[in-house]
Parts: sequence; structure tokens; C-alpha cells
Amino acid sequence: MLAVRGWVTPSSARRRENPIGLTPDVIHDGMAHWADHCATCHANDGTGRTEIGRSLYPRVPDMRAARTQDLSDGELFYIIERGVPFTGMPAWSTGTEEGESESCKLVTFIRHLPQLNEKELEEMEKLNPKSAADIEEERRVDDFLEGKTEDSPKGQGGH
Repeated sequence: MLAVRGWVTPSSARRRENPIGLTPDVIHDGMAHWADHCATCHANDGTGRTEIGRSLYPRVPDMRAARTQDLSDGELFYIIERGVPFTGMPAWSTGTEEGESESCKLVTFIRHLPQLNEKELEEMEKLNPKSAADIEEERRVDDFLEGKTEDSPKGQGGH
């Protein structure tokens, strides 16, 4: 994977600087985008320890590790926008300025991954996509905690 990443990234892209400044809002926006689009493979914490991440070949890189963190902002941006051929990393480019801005925020967030804290991880879990089964399970748990039962009419307690 490392050889492929280096092979597909032109030198002009490597030198590109991230125009997005480091602010709490940028970190939050990047975190929300990561949780919704990237964490399925890369995990909320960037380790790649997900069912999909462990199943891909080559394996998903640990985004916190030096071999990823040592990439330039331009290389990370290029990989996000263009993907990595012959791997599971798709191209996410939308061809719009807004899309490029989102990718730049992701680069900033990727730089933040080694410093993630528990509060941020908890927030990200709330932002992760949910399947219909997950949503139904959450509804059942909420109903149970509110004292509703499967037999009681909706909106009334089950006592």
C-alpha cells in the first residue's frame, strides 16, 4: 500500500499546502465527516480496526501511525480526492470547491487523530451511520427505559 500511495501521488500534489486553518470548528467538521464517511473502514480512532478495515487487502493503514502522519498535507488531500488504485480506498472528489474544502478539513482532522480523546470518540459514535436494525434496537432500548412494552399502545407506559 505504501508503495502504491507514493507511486500515484504526483510531486506537485505532495507540495500542496492545506489552505484550511486549524480551528475547533474545522476539527469538529472534519470529525463529523470522518465519522460519517471514513470510520466504516478506518474506525473512529483511525486504527483501521473495523470488520471492513481488517478484511481489505491491502489492510487499511493506521492513520495515527508515523507512516501516514509523515505524509504531506498535499499527499493526504490527493489520496482523499483521488483514492488509491488497487486498494479499497475510493476517490471522494466531488469536483466542487465545497468538496475540496471538506477534504482539506479531513486532512486537518487526520492530523488530529493521534490526540483524540474519549469525549471526541463518544461524540463520533453518535455521528456514525446507523443501519435500520441499529435504529430499531435503539428505539426498543429507549422504549424499555421509558417503561413502554411491546404490548402497550404507542406513547403509553406499559404498567
